[in-house]
Amino acid sequence: MPAASGLLRGIDRAAFAVALTERLRRAGVSVGLTGTDDFVRALSVSPPRSTAELYWIARITFLKRREDIVAFETIFAGGNHTLSEISGHSNPKRAAAGSTTDDAQDGGGLPWATLPPVVGAAEDDAGELTVPQLLPSALDRLADRPFEELDPDELAALGAWLREAIRDWPSRRTRRQATDPAGHRIAVRPTIARARRTGWEPIHLVHVKPVRKPRRVVVLCDVSQSMQAQLPAYRILTTALEEVADAATFAFATRLSRGLADVPDRFGGTRIATNVRALVRDHGDLLRGAVVMIASDGWDSDPPAELAAAMARLRRRAYRVIWLNPRAGAESFQPTVAAMAAAFPHCDELLPADTFRSLRAAVSSIASRGSRGGTGRR
Repeated sequence: MPAASGLLRGIDRAAFAVALTERLRRAGVSVGLTGTDDFVRALSVSPPRSTAELYWIARITFLKRREDIVAFETIFAGGNHTLSEISGHSNPKRAAAGSTTDDAQDGGGLPWATLPPVVGAAEDDAGELTVPQLLPSALDRLADRPFEELDPDELAALGAWLREAIRDWPSRRTRRQATDPAGHRIAVRPTIARARRTGWEPIHLVHVKPVRKPRRVVVLCDVSQSMQAQLPAYRILTTALEEVADAATFAFATRLSRGLADVPDRFGGTRIATNVRALVRDHGDLLRGAVVMIASDGWDSDPPAELAAAMARLRRRAYRVIWLNPRAGAESFQPTVAAMAAAFPHCDELLPADTFRSLRAAVSSIASRGSRGGTGRR
Protein backbone atom coordinates (compact mmCIF):
# COMPACT_ATOMS: atom_id res chain seq x y z
CA MET A 1 0.00 0.00 0.00
CA PRO A 2 1.50 3.38 -0.97
CA ALA A 3 2.44 5.72 1.86
CA ALA A 4 -0.05 8.55 2.29
CA SER A 5 2.29 11.14 3.75
CA GLY A 6 5.85 11.75 4.98
CA LEU A 7 9.18 10.86 3.41
CA LEU A 8 7.79 7.88 1.48
CA ARG A 9 4.67 9.64 0.19
CA GLY A 10 3.36 7.91 -2.93
CA ILE A 11 5.79 4.98 -2.58
CA ASP A 12 4.57 1.42 -2.09
CA ARG A 13 5.84 0.52 1.39
CA ALA A 14 5.79 -3.23 0.78
CA ALA A 15 7.63 -2.93 -2.54
CA PHE A 16 10.14 -0.55 -0.94
CA ALA A 17 10.77 -3.03 1.90
CA VAL A 18 11.18 -6.00 -0.44
CA ALA A 19 13.58 -4.13 -2.71
CA LEU A 20 15.66 -2.90 0.26
CA THR A 21 15.72 -6.42 1.69
CA GLU A 22 17.02 -7.78 -1.60
CA ARG A 23 19.83 -5.21 -1.74
CA LEU A 24 20.83 -5.90 1.85
CA ARG A 25 20.96 -9.63 1.18
CA ARG A 26 23.15 -9.11 -1.88
CA ALA A 27 25.53 -7.13 0.34
CA GLY A 28 25.74 -10.04 2.80
CA VAL A 29 23.40 -8.67 5.48
CA SER A 30 21.34 -11.40 7.15
CA VAL A 31 17.71 -10.29 6.70
CA GLY A 32 14.79 -12.68 7.25
CA LEU A 33 11.12 -12.44 6.38
CA THR A 34 10.34 -11.38 9.94
CA GLY A 35 12.59 -8.35 9.61
CA THR A 36 10.94 -7.33 6.34
CA ASP A 37 7.49 -7.68 7.88
CA ASP A 38 8.54 -5.68 10.94
CA PHE A 39 9.91 -2.94 8.69
CA VAL A 40 6.63 -2.64 6.74
CA ARG A 41 4.62 -2.55 9.98
CA ALA A 42 6.92 0.08 11.44
CA LEU A 43 6.53 2.27 8.34
CA SER A 44 2.76 1.96 8.68
CA VAL A 45 2.67 2.75 12.41
CA SER A 46 5.25 5.54 12.35
CA PRO A 47 5.81 6.97 8.85
CA PRO A 48 9.31 8.53 8.73
CA ARG A 49 9.46 12.28 8.26
CA SER A 50 13.16 12.40 7.47
CA THR A 51 15.90 10.18 6.12
CA ALA A 52 17.38 9.90 9.60
CA GLU A 53 14.11 8.46 10.96
CA LEU A 54 13.96 6.04 8.03
CA TYR A 55 17.55 4.98 8.76
CA TRP A 56 16.84 4.09 12.39
CA ILE A 57 13.57 2.31 11.57
CA ALA A 58 15.40 0.16 9.02
CA ARG A 59 18.38 -0.46 11.31
CA ILE A 60 16.25 -1.50 14.30
CA THR A 61 14.00 -3.83 12.31
CA PHE A 62 16.54 -5.33 9.90
CA LEU A 63 19.79 -5.72 11.81
CA LYS A 64 20.32 -8.55 14.28
CA ARG A 65 24.15 -8.72 14.20
CA ARG A 66 26.74 -6.06 14.92
CA GLU A 67 28.92 -7.17 12.01
CA ASP A 68 26.17 -6.21 9.54
CA ILE A 69 26.24 -2.50 10.46
CA VAL A 70 28.98 -1.50 8.00
CA ALA A 71 27.32 -3.20 5.03
CA PHE A 72 23.93 -1.80 6.07
CA GLU A 73 25.21 1.78 6.19
CA THR A 74 26.93 1.35 2.83
CA ILE A 75 23.71 0.16 1.18
CA PHE A 76 21.62 2.79 2.93
CA ALA A 77 23.98 5.56 1.80
CA GLY A 78 24.18 4.18 -1.72
CA GLY A 79 27.97 4.16 -1.57
CA ASN A 80 28.04 7.92 -2.24
CA HIS A 81 27.18 9.49 1.11
CA THR A 82 28.43 9.33 4.66
CA LEU A 83 26.17 8.53 7.58
CA SER A 84 26.19 12.18 8.67
CA GLU A 85 25.04 13.24 5.20
CA ILE A 86 22.19 10.73 5.35
CA SER A 87 21.00 12.10 8.65
CA GLY A 88 21.31 15.67 7.40
CA HIS A 89 19.06 15.50 4.32
CA SER A 90 16.62 18.39 4.53
CA ASN A 91 14.90 17.74 1.21
CA PRO A 92 13.61 14.17 0.98
CA LYS A 93 12.49 14.68 -2.62
CA ARG A 94 15.97 15.73 -3.69
CA ALA A 95 17.50 12.77 -1.85
CA ALA A 96 14.99 10.43 -3.43
CA ALA A 97 15.74 11.77 -6.89
CA GLY A 98 19.46 11.31 -6.40
CA SER A 99 19.07 7.73 -5.24
CA THR A 100 16.76 6.91 -8.09
CA THR A 101 19.09 8.14 -10.83
CA ASP A 102 22.62 7.24 -9.77
CA ASP A 103 22.25 4.53 -7.14
CA ALA A 104 19.51 2.54 -8.83
CA GLN A 105 21.74 2.05 -11.87
CA ASP A 106 24.49 0.25 -9.92
CA GLY A 107 22.13 -1.65 -7.62
CA GLY A 108 23.00 0.41 -4.53
CA GLY A 109 21.24 3.02 -2.46
CA LEU A 110 17.65 3.23 -1.36
CA PRO A 111 15.02 1.82 -3.74
CA TRP A 112 12.77 4.87 -3.46
CA ALA A 113 10.45 3.95 -6.30
CA THR A 114 11.40 0.32 -6.85
CA LEU A 115 8.52 -2.06 -7.59
CA PRO A 116 8.64 -5.86 -8.06
CA PRO A 117 9.94 -6.74 -11.52
CA VAL A 118 7.14 -7.04 -14.06
CA VAL A 119 7.75 -9.19 -17.10
CA GLY A 120 5.81 -10.39 -20.08
CA ALA A 121 5.73 -13.78 -21.73
CA ALA A 122 8.49 -12.67 -24.14
CA GLU A 123 10.76 -9.69 -24.68
CA ASP A 124 8.81 -8.50 -27.69
CA ASP A 125 5.39 -9.34 -26.21
CA ALA A 126 3.07 -6.35 -26.42
CA GLY A 127 0.33 -8.06 -24.41
CA GLU A 128 -0.68 -7.67 -20.79
CA LEU A 129 2.20 -7.67 -18.29
CA THR A 130 2.15 -10.04 -15.31
CA VAL A 131 4.12 -10.37 -12.09
CA PRO A 132 6.18 -13.60 -12.31
CA GLN A 133 5.46 -16.41 -9.88
CA LEU A 134 8.08 -17.24 -7.30
CA LEU A 135 9.27 -20.76 -8.07
CA PRO A 136 12.40 -22.74 -7.37
CA SER A 137 14.83 -21.99 -10.16
CA ALA A 138 14.67 -25.54 -11.56
CA LEU A 139 10.87 -25.53 -11.82
CA ASP A 140 10.80 -21.99 -13.13
CA ARG A 141 13.13 -23.04 -15.93
CA LEU A 142 11.07 -26.11 -16.82
CA ALA A 143 7.58 -24.62 -16.51
CA ASP A 144 7.76 -22.95 -19.94
CA ARG A 145 9.35 -25.81 -21.84
CA PRO A 146 7.27 -27.82 -24.36
CA PHE A 147 5.96 -31.12 -23.05
CA GLU A 148 7.96 -33.23 -25.50
CA GLU A 149 11.25 -31.84 -24.13
CA LEU A 150 10.60 -33.03 -20.55
CA ASP A 151 11.88 -36.34 -19.18
CA PRO A 152 9.87 -38.47 -16.68
CA ASP A 153 11.57 -36.95 -13.60
CA GLU A 154 10.86 -33.43 -14.79
CA LEU A 155 7.25 -34.36 -15.55
CA ALA A 156 6.85 -35.74 -12.02
CA ALA A 157 8.30 -32.58 -10.42
CA LEU A 158 6.06 -30.28 -12.45
CA GLY A 159 3.10 -32.54 -11.78
CA ALA A 160 3.51 -32.02 -8.03
CA TRP A 161 3.60 -28.26 -8.64
CA LEU A 162 0.42 -28.51 -10.71
CA ARG A 163 -1.39 -30.41 -7.93
CA GLU A 164 -0.88 -27.46 -5.57
CA ALA A 165 -3.21 -25.34 -7.72
CA ILE A 166 -5.82 -28.09 -7.94
CA ARG A 167 -6.07 -28.28 -4.15
CA ASP A 168 -8.12 -25.08 -4.30
CA TRP A 169 -10.67 -26.59 -6.66
CA PRO A 170 -14.07 -24.90 -6.28
CA SER A 171 -16.81 -26.54 -4.27
CA ARG A 172 -20.58 -26.55 -4.55
CA ARG A 173 -23.36 -26.66 -1.99
CA THR A 174 -25.20 -29.94 -1.63
CA ARG A 175 -28.66 -30.66 -0.17
CA ARG A 176 -27.18 -32.38 2.83
CA GLN A 177 -26.96 -30.52 6.14
CA ALA A 178 -24.30 -30.92 8.83
CA THR A 179 -24.18 -29.71 12.42
CA ASP A 180 -22.11 -26.57 12.73
CA PRO A 181 -22.17 -23.91 15.50
CA ALA A 182 -21.67 -21.24 12.80
CA GLY A 183 -24.65 -22.42 10.76
CA HIS A 184 -27.50 -19.98 10.08
CA ARG A 185 -30.29 -22.57 10.13
CA ILE A 186 -31.72 -24.40 13.13
CA ALA A 187 -32.33 -28.12 12.82
CA VAL A 188 -35.81 -28.65 14.30
CA ARG A 189 -35.68 -32.36 15.10
CA PRO A 190 -32.29 -32.39 16.90
CA THR A 191 -33.32 -29.25 18.80
CA ILE A 192 -36.56 -30.88 19.97
CA ALA A 193 -34.68 -34.04 20.93
CA ARG A 194 -32.37 -32.01 23.17
CA ALA A 195 -35.32 -30.12 24.61
CA ARG A 196 -36.57 -33.37 26.17
CA ARG A 197 -33.72 -33.08 28.68
CA THR A 198 -34.68 -29.50 29.67
CA GLY A 199 -38.43 -29.83 30.26
CA TRP A 200 -39.17 -29.26 26.58
CA GLU A 201 -37.59 -25.84 26.71
CA PRO A 202 -35.31 -25.38 23.64
CA ILE A 203 -32.29 -24.22 25.61
CA HIS A 204 -29.72 -25.71 23.25
CA LEU A 205 -30.31 -24.86 19.60
CA VAL A 206 -28.72 -27.13 17.02
CA HIS A 207 -27.35 -25.09 14.10
CA VAL A 208 -26.66 -26.64 10.72
CA LYS A 209 -25.30 -25.52 7.38
CA PRO A 210 -25.14 -27.11 3.92
CA VAL A 211 -22.35 -29.57 3.21
CA ARG A 212 -20.03 -28.50 0.40
CA LYS A 213 -18.18 -30.88 -1.88
CA PRO A 214 -15.76 -30.34 -4.77
CA ARG A 215 -17.56 -29.42 -7.95
CA ARG A 216 -17.66 -32.34 -10.33
CA VAL A 217 -15.32 -32.14 -13.29
CA VAL A 218 -15.50 -34.14 -16.51
CA VAL A 219 -12.39 -34.24 -18.70
CA LEU A 220 -12.64 -35.11 -22.38
CA CYS A 221 -9.09 -35.68 -23.64
CA ASP A 222 -8.05 -35.93 -27.27
CA VAL A 223 -5.58 -38.83 -27.76
CA SER A 224 -5.27 -38.62 -31.54
CA GLN A 225 -1.98 -38.50 -33.43
CA SER A 226 -1.72 -34.70 -33.30
CA MET A 227 -1.97 -34.76 -29.47
CA GLN A 228 0.67 -37.41 -28.81
CA ALA A 229 3.24 -34.96 -27.39
CA GLN A 230 0.74 -33.48 -24.91
CA LEU A 231 -0.68 -36.77 -23.61
CA PRO A 232 1.85 -37.43 -20.74
CA ALA A 233 1.22 -33.97 -19.26
CA TYR A 234 -2.55 -34.23 -19.68
CA ARG A 235 -2.46 -37.63 -17.96
CA ILE A 236 -0.85 -35.94 -14.95
CA LEU A 237 -3.56 -33.26 -15.00
CA THR A 238 -6.41 -35.77 -15.14
CA THR A 239 -4.88 -37.93 -12.39
CA ALA A 240 -4.65 -34.91 -10.09
CA LEU A 241 -8.24 -33.93 -10.87
CA GLU A 242 -9.41 -37.47 -10.13
CA GLU A 243 -7.71 -37.34 -6.73
CA VAL A 244 -9.04 -33.93 -5.69
CA ALA A 245 -12.38 -33.50 -7.45
CA ASP A 246 -13.31 -37.11 -8.24
CA ALA A 247 -13.06 -36.28 -11.93
CA ALA A 248 -14.53 -38.47 -14.64
CA THR A 249 -12.04 -38.84 -17.48
CA PHE A 250 -12.89 -39.77 -21.06
CA ALA A 251 -10.51 -40.22 -23.97
CA PHE A 252 -11.33 -40.04 -27.64
CA ALA A 253 -9.82 -40.25 -31.07
CA THR A 254 -12.39 -41.81 -33.40
CA ARG A 255 -14.55 -43.18 -30.55
CA LEU A 256 -15.17 -42.49 -26.87
CA SER A 257 -13.42 -44.47 -24.10
CA ARG A 258 -13.57 -44.20 -20.31
CA GLY A 259 -10.18 -43.28 -18.85
CA LEU A 260 -6.75 -42.88 -20.44
CA ALA A 261 -5.28 -46.27 -19.63
CA ASP A 262 -6.62 -48.50 -22.40
CA VAL A 263 -7.69 -46.61 -25.51
CA PRO A 264 -7.93 -48.90 -28.55
CA ASP A 265 -7.73 -46.13 -31.16
CA ARG A 266 -5.00 -44.05 -29.54
CA PHE A 267 -2.90 -41.91 -31.89
CA GLY A 268 -5.34 -42.38 -34.75
CA GLY A 269 -7.76 -39.96 -36.39
CA THR A 270 -10.03 -37.42 -34.69
CA ARG A 271 -13.82 -37.16 -34.58
CA ILE A 272 -14.62 -34.51 -31.97
CA ALA A 273 -18.26 -33.94 -32.87
CA THR A 274 -19.08 -37.66 -32.79
CA ASN A 275 -17.51 -38.12 -29.37
CA VAL A 276 -19.02 -34.99 -27.80
CA ARG A 277 -22.41 -36.20 -29.02
CA ALA A 278 -21.74 -39.65 -27.50
CA LEU A 279 -20.70 -38.08 -24.20
CA VAL A 280 -23.93 -36.09 -23.94
CA ARG A 281 -26.07 -39.04 -25.01
CA ASP A 282 -24.53 -41.71 -22.76
CA HIS A 283 -23.39 -39.67 -19.75
CA GLY A 284 -25.82 -36.77 -19.60
CA ASP A 285 -26.51 -37.14 -15.88
CA LEU A 286 -22.79 -36.97 -15.15
CA LEU A 287 -22.55 -33.64 -16.95
CA ARG A 288 -25.22 -31.80 -14.95
CA GLY A 289 -23.61 -29.12 -12.79
CA ALA A 290 -20.09 -30.22 -13.83
CA VAL A 291 -17.12 -28.31 -15.15
CA VAL A 292 -16.37 -29.92 -18.52
CA MET A 293 -12.80 -29.60 -19.76
CA ILE A 294 -12.08 -30.50 -23.39
CA ALA A 295 -8.36 -30.93 -24.07
CA SER A 296 -7.85 -30.91 -27.82
CA ASP A 297 -6.04 -29.01 -30.56
CA GLY A 298 -9.29 -28.71 -32.53
CA TRP A 299 -8.35 -30.85 -35.55
CA ASP A 300 -11.57 -32.64 -36.48
CA SER A 301 -12.65 -34.80 -39.38
CA ASP A 302 -16.34 -34.27 -38.60
CA PRO A 303 -18.21 -31.38 -40.27
CA PRO A 304 -18.09 -28.14 -38.23
CA ALA A 305 -21.88 -27.89 -38.19
CA GLU A 306 -22.10 -31.22 -36.34
CA LEU A 307 -19.60 -30.04 -33.76
CA ALA A 308 -21.53 -26.80 -33.22
CA ALA A 309 -24.75 -28.76 -32.59
CA ALA A 310 -23.03 -31.19 -30.20
CA MET A 311 -21.34 -28.37 -28.28
CA ALA A 312 -24.66 -26.54 -27.94
CA ARG A 313 -26.20 -29.62 -26.28
CA LEU A 314 -23.16 -29.99 -24.02
CA ARG A 315 -23.33 -26.31 -23.04
CA ARG A 316 -26.94 -26.69 -21.88
CA ARG A 317 -26.03 -29.58 -19.56
CA ALA A 318 -22.73 -28.43 -18.04
CA TYR A 319 -22.00 -25.78 -15.42
CA ARG A 320 -19.02 -24.50 -17.41
CA VAL A 321 -17.32 -25.64 -20.62
CA ILE A 322 -13.57 -25.01 -20.82
CA TRP A 323 -11.53 -25.80 -23.93
CA LEU A 324 -7.79 -26.39 -23.36
CA ASN A 325 -5.94 -25.99 -26.65
CA PRO A 326 -2.14 -26.46 -26.93
CA ARG A 327 -2.17 -24.36 -30.09
CA ALA A 328 -3.73 -21.39 -28.28
CA GLY A 329 -0.38 -20.51 -26.74
CA ALA A 330 0.83 -19.10 -30.06
CA GLU A 331 0.49 -15.33 -30.41
CA SER A 332 -1.05 -15.63 -33.88
CA PHE A 333 -3.71 -18.17 -32.83
CA GLN A 334 -7.32 -17.22 -33.49
CA PRO A 335 -10.32 -19.59 -33.13
CA THR A 336 -11.68 -18.61 -36.53
CA VAL A 337 -11.16 -21.74 -38.62
CA ALA A 338 -13.24 -24.93 -39.00
CA ALA A 339 -13.83 -26.88 -35.77
CA MET A 340 -12.61 -24.24 -33.31
CA ALA A 341 -14.75 -21.58 -34.96
CA ALA A 342 -17.77 -23.86 -34.56
CA ALA A 343 -17.02 -24.78 -30.93
CA PHE A 344 -15.84 -21.41 -29.62
CA PRO A 345 -19.29 -19.75 -29.19
CA HIS A 346 -20.33 -22.60 -26.89
CA CYS A 347 -17.27 -22.43 -24.60
CA ASP A 348 -17.03 -20.34 -21.45
CA GLU A 349 -13.27 -20.08 -21.89
CA LEU A 350 -10.63 -21.07 -24.43
CA LEU A 351 -7.29 -21.40 -22.62
CA PRO A 352 -3.77 -22.26 -23.82
CA ALA A 353 -2.36 -25.58 -22.60
CA ASP A 354 1.06 -25.96 -24.20
CA THR A 355 3.26 -25.83 -21.07
CA PHE A 356 2.90 -26.66 -17.40
CA ARG A 357 2.76 -22.97 -16.58
CA SER A 358 -0.21 -22.54 -18.90
CA LEU A 359 -1.86 -25.66 -17.43
CA ARG A 360 -1.51 -24.27 -13.92
CA ALA A 361 -2.82 -20.88 -15.05
CA ALA A 362 -5.82 -22.61 -16.62
CA VAL A 363 -6.58 -24.56 -13.44
CA SER A 364 -6.25 -21.40 -11.33
CA SER A 365 -8.57 -19.53 -13.68
CA ILE A 366 -11.20 -22.27 -13.49
CA ALA A 367 -10.91 -22.44 -9.70
CA SER A 368 -11.27 -18.68 -9.24
CA ARG A 369 -14.30 -18.38 -11.52
CA GLY A 370 -16.02 -21.45 -10.11
CA SER A 371 -15.48 -20.76 -6.41
CA ARG A 372 -18.13 -19.62 -3.97
CA GLY A 373 -19.48 -16.25 -4.98
CA GLY A 374 -18.36 -16.66 -8.60
CA THR A 375 -20.70 -15.93 -11.43
CA GLY A 376 -20.24 -19.35 -13.01
CA ARG A 377 -21.18 -18.17 -16.50
CA ARG A 378 -19.62 -15.58 -18.75
